[in-house]
Amino acid sequence: MRASYFDLTGKTAIITGGSKGLGEQMAYALAEAGADVALVSRTQVELDQVATEVHLATGRHAVGVAADVTKEADIAVMVQKVMAEFGKIDILINNAGIGGTTPVIDLKEEEWDRYMNLNLKGPVLCSKHVGAEMIKRKQGNIINVSSLFSQIVARYMSAYAATKTALVSFTRTLALEWARYNIRVNALCPGYFDTPMNHEFWQSKGGKGIIEKIPMQRVGDTKEIKPAILFLASDANTFMTGSTLFVDGGHSLVG
Repeated sequence: MRASYFDLTGKTAIITGGSKGLGEQMAYALAEAGADVALVSRTQVELDQVATEVHLATGRHAVGVAADVTKEADIAVMVQKVMAEFGKIDILINNAGIGGTTPVIDLKEEEWDRYMNLNLKGPVLCSKHVGAEMIKRKQGNIINVSSLFSQIVARYMSAYAATKTALVSFTRTLALEWARYNIRVNALCPGYFDTPMNHEFWQSKGGKGIIEKIPMQRVGDTKEIKPAILFLASDANTFMTGSTLFVDGGHSLVG
């Protein structure tokens, strides 16, 4: 396969939740392949820091745009700012989301709403507003970051799993709806990764118990998300839409 299939030179991407964790690695992956990137989260200081680091490391144009993706007005303004900065949007990665565990008997309405708003409503509304610009050009690529838990179940994860499963269904429906505009829509489903926030947990008894269930007997390094997101964002998958890609060490095979 020609290396140019993965070349993103001249492309512009929005990455929500782009200031930390997997989102930050996705930003590096796309910029290293030649894309200019707009990183979105609620905290401008964190965005500016990562955008500066991405620019220095790759030479690509990287900016931070603060927005709350649970609020449609914020999303509309964010898209306007990115269009003013870059003139077009080729790729949208809906990565912002939250996780956690709560037994259903203890689940409060406001907690349920928080999951639904960030993990589901956010990607839907970002797709709506970014998609409007993509439709004008009759081209685009949307990647929704779902989860291993769209495939398997675990105790106390009902709210999180419900949103991530719904996001896969939304991905498939939107792919069908927008194929006529030459817009591809796919889902990326990561499993467990070793991040600064959960590193200590993986050394604990509970963490080691989860690792024992993963066929590859380890959690992922955050840098291992980079090839997967590059594949989905690039022209390596031009005949692929409505699909779901798992990067989980085989965990979805065994539950």
